[in-house]
Amino acid sequence: MKNLPFYNENLKCKNEDEVFDFLIANLKPSNMLWSYFVNWEKVLRNTKQIELALNNLNYLIGKDDFDKEFKFLLKENPNLAKAIPALVVRDGSNKKNFKILVDYKNKKLVYEDYDFTKEKLSDEDIEKYLIFVKETGLKDLIINKKIKNLVDYMIGVEAGLDSNGRKNRGGHAMEDIVEAFIIDLCNKNKFRYLKEANAEKIKREFGYDVPVDKSSRRYDFVIDNGKELFISETNFYGGGGSKLKSTAGEYRNLFDVLDGKYKFIWITDGLGWKTTTKPLRETFNHNDYLFSLVMLEKGVLEFLIN
Repeated sequence: MKNLPFYNENLKCKNEDEVFDFLIANLKPSNMLWSYFVNWEKVLRNTKQIELALNNLNYLIGKDDFDKEFKFLLKENPNLAKAIPALVVRDGSNKKNFKILVDYKNKKLVYEDYDFTKEKLSDEDIEKYLIFVKETGLKDLIINKKIKNLVDYMIGVEAGLDSNGRKNRGGHAMEDIVEAFIIDLCNKNKFRYLKEANAEKIKREFGYDVPVDKSSRRYDFVIDNGKELFISETNFYGGGGSKLKSTAGEYRNLFDVLDGKYKFIWITDGLGWKTTTKPLRETFNHNDYLFSLVMLEKGVLEFLIN
């Protein structure tokens, strides 16, 4: 930790132990924004792309002879087949080609290809699609009216997929919070900043040659105050785990890579650090600047960069 008058003046901390204790005692319970919840605009947009096909497939709901009606429907409108995978594929990949392991119990692995991108369908294609909806359980849901409307069902599927993206949204939320402080600082002082910038972009925009510890490194924020460059990484940990220790080690190493040529600021927060204080303290002792959100609230960024 690099001693700053800010700690004494604004946090009433006399030494580095008190600064670290202040950091731990004031960790934020959450960085949850409204954007954490379902992104309905995205859900409805994705559903609308196949809504017409889904309304046509609603024809099958409750039909006594599902197989016959399914074949009839796809012969009349082959493009409907393209919507079928979206009803059962839950990884958000929008895949329409599958190599499915259909048999493995006889010590021989047997695969079959399922391609839902075809413009023209043969009788064999339609038979295979029928097997697909049977084996994935979709046929049972439709004929027993467990699904009453495929559009409504698809909205639910998309909402579930969107919920799976919450982890990424949590990381972006921390960036959004920190960026609000950076925007205010830069607007007041006519500083420039970049978000998610790699070494090439920093060189192109600001003219600084910044070393990186790995080729894929994209710094969360870089700020140019006209005299020097400040580099910042951010994250938030609501829970504990091995990731926290590895992150602390990563940023100790990154501090060494930058070698004092540029000021490196790690901004982190979250109650997860209460269970992993040792690696955090090691990085706190090793690096010059390790800040939390409450420190940003009290003006540490403006103090340092000004």
